[in-house]
Amino acid sequence: MLSNEEIISFIRQTFKQPNGFIALHEPLFIGNEKKYLAECIDSTFVSSVGKFVDLFEKKIAEYTGAKMAVVCVNGTNALHLALKLVGVEYDDEVITQPVTFIATANAITYCNATPIFIDVDRDTMGLSPVALEAFLSEHAEIKEDGCYNKTTGKRIKACIPMHTFGLPCRVDEIATICNNFEIELIEDAAESIGSFYQRKHTGTFGKIGVISFNGNKTITTGGGGVLLFNDETIAKKAKHLSTQAKIPHPWDFEHDEIGYNYRMPNINAAIGVAQLENLDFYITRKRALASAYHNFFKEENVSFFNEPANSVSSYWLNAIAFESSIERDLFLSVSNSQGIMTRPLWRLMHKLPMFKNCQHDLLENAEWLEERVVTIPSSVILK
Repeated sequence: MLSNEEIISFIRQTFKQPNGFIALHEPLFIGNEKKYLAECIDSTFVSSVGKFVDLFEKKIAEYTGAKMAVVCVNGTNALHLALKLVGVEYDDEVITQPVTFIATANAITYCNATPIFIDVDRDTMGLSPVALEAFLSEHAEIKEDGCYNKTTGKRIKACIPMHTFGLPCRVDEIATICNNFEIELIEDAAESIGSFYQRKHTGTFGKIGVISFNGNKTITTGGGGVLLFNDETIAKKAKHLSTQAKIPHPWDFEHDEIGYNYRMPNINAAIGVAQLENLDFYITRKRALASAYHNFFKEENVSFFNEPANSVSSYWLNAIAFESSIERDLFLSVSNSQGIMTRPLWRLMHKLPMFKNCQHDLLENAEWLEERVVTIPSSVILK
């Protein structure tokens, strides 16, 4: 059996840091970040208009295989905008998973809609297509204007699975189920840039995908997010809404609907362009770290989360599972007290006070994971 001391020792050896603090995931700036920032500042175009915004959107679309990409200030408002674009309205319901960062559920409430929390698969920690189909088969009915919840009487307009820690969920099956029940699919790919499922990049299976570029992500723009589209018409609508719905004109101020100040500044996009240039290198090194963890965690008392079948994971955060919450809590206490940053799984969404009355299924896998999962240091190691 692996002891906590052995795990901590291995992490320090792997990161070649015998003493001091080891973060969960640090940003890395080894490329053209300063050069592009200087160019951006010299141009004086540091806000939401500038060449780096356009270039970053173009490069992200090319990398992911999306037809178009629209960058935003952060991943949360990208999710909010995605929900608006697929037609989520007041009193609608949106299916998502309880294992997620709170931004997923918060974005739903920004639309005055209500989350429904459906269980996850244990191996991916992402929305379970089996649980989704079981819930919809029992509770959903198709009417002329969409899918309705027979229990609440409300319209189920959208579904947001999340690719947890960069591990792709079974999104192809989820997409088929959503199509059968006339539910719009939005992928929360906030944590999974560089992850592929069945050779397609995460975030490109649904109508819209969302990626985050927060400071702790695989690549960062400081703060930032992007919407991925397979439909150029919707993408152009997103760009319009994200710039206060202003109609382009050389001098006049005319707006044709309620818009949002969600556009990513050029100065952030400059960092993003430089970061994207090194993304393949980052992922190669992160996958090497995951392989080292995989080889180390072979004892029965601690299990490592490997990429699911038919996928290639960026391993944004590496995760392990203990046999019980007692062992998990002891490891969290010991590791953090010794300068190794580790974190438990998020508190399940339906257990938070603002979501306690939301409908959900039994969530057996989510409960199991919450009691056992810990994320461990996952920064890019250069050598």
